[in-house]
Amino acid sequence: MKKYIQLLVHFLLMLLSQSQNPKCRANNGVGDEDWAILYKAPGQTRGKIIVSNSAGAWATGNADLTQQGGQSFGGTLEHVIGDHAQIKFLAYNNVPPRMPNVKTKSNSKGVIIVQTTPGTDAASWIVHTVPGFPAAKTGYSWPVAENAKGHILICLTISESQINAIAASLLRAEPLVHYNDIPETETVGMQYFKKLSDGQFPTVPPYLSRQSIKTAGQPAVTVNVYSKSASSRYEIYKRVIVKALKKSIKVWSRRDSKLKGDCRVVERNIRLIKSPARVDNHDTNLDADLTNWAVSDPGNIFCLIDRPYAKNQTVESGMAVCINQADIFARFNDIAAQVEDCP
Repeated sequence: MKKYIQLLVHFLLMLLSQSQNPKCRANNGVGDEDWAILYKAPGQTRGKIIVSNSAGAWATGNADLTQQGGQSFGGTLEHVIGDHAQIKFLAYNNVPPRMPNVKTKSNSKGVIIVQTTPGTDAASWIVHTVPGFPAAKTGYSWPVAENAKGHILICLTISESQINAIAASLLRAEPLVHYNDIPETETVGMQYFKKLSDGQFPTVPPYLSRQSIKTAGQPAVTVNVYSKSASSRYEIYKRVIVKALKKSIKVWSRRDSKLKGDCRVVERNIRLIKSPARVDNHDTNLDADLTNWAVSDPGNIFCLIDRPYAKNQTVESGMAVCINQADIFARFNDIAAQVEDCP
């Protein structure tokens, strides 16, 4: 009986610990993960998900995104949409929750979450495409109108030491920060984070930023973050991503009539993925899918970009989060199986 009680106490403490940290969560919202990626195709309510401990194939989301419990990102955002004395965060979104008609130069959306418990080093960075989500401290509210559209949510479990590099990249993207309660005592010496939280965006060169971070797990996953200010006048896909990767890329993105695929330089091509496509057994198409992403050719890099493949993004700020991980690459490369012919 005593042993049973000890096991029960241990289990309850484990659950309590998991519910009070900012780390990425498993598909069912319980259990820590080094990273998690959810791709919700248009018309779907759950989407497809891969996590660091189960990335060999897409799994159907454990619960509808309209409910907070029982699903990965609902678990990670538990103390963003609610309250916890030792979980603090900075949230940015070009369409901030409950703030209509706000103008911003950015298209970036995400949340930086930290645990302020003394002696604890735990944080996460969520990057996503969902407007008006999540709302801070007002309960979980997935925008139902977004069910008709395609979205991607990425969670990276990181150490707090990575936050300043993330902030340095975000400064070039000029995001609209709509909530921040991370205490300055938690970010001492992080000059870029202070500038980000204060809205002090750079007005002089350099107009490009390349930062490298790693996830907290072992083996750590390398994530390179590329960003540009509007003043750079750079086209982010060719001038920034292809140049940095030194590889061809296959691009899934809404596009205009001006930018085409580009096959002029060997091993530096931009190939456009055909629409419609399939995320496992979920259909997606560029008319309803709001995501912009690319995979390298050859692998193993997947990038989420906050600007579509269109000419006007040369005069807009932009950011690409590029993850070097074979399983993530493989899942998205499957979606990118069919590409348009070179023009």
